[in-house]
Amino acid sequence: MNAELCKRAVEKVGNPNVLVNLISRRVRQLNAGGGGLGRPLVNVPASMGLADIALTEIIEDKMGWELPEELAAVRPIPKKRKKH
Repeated sequence: MNAELCKRAVEKVGNPNVLVNLISRRVRQLNAGGGGLGRPLVNVPASMGLADIALTEIIEDKMGWELPEELAAVRPIPKKRKKH
């Protein structure tokens, strides 16, 4: 993977862990081929690797993603025990 593309993609996504998941999923789609999702969404040279293609798609806003809202953790209410 190209280090410069990685830096630019992390700036777009914000979280490196999310970026890894996005790249992984997109590389699997590109490897599968066969249809609309299997083709690159950007013009790339034939020598470019699939991970670099995925990074380029992220940088050029050709691929979207949504992060779920973070919910505040709440402590569960303990159940009352019956006395015997």
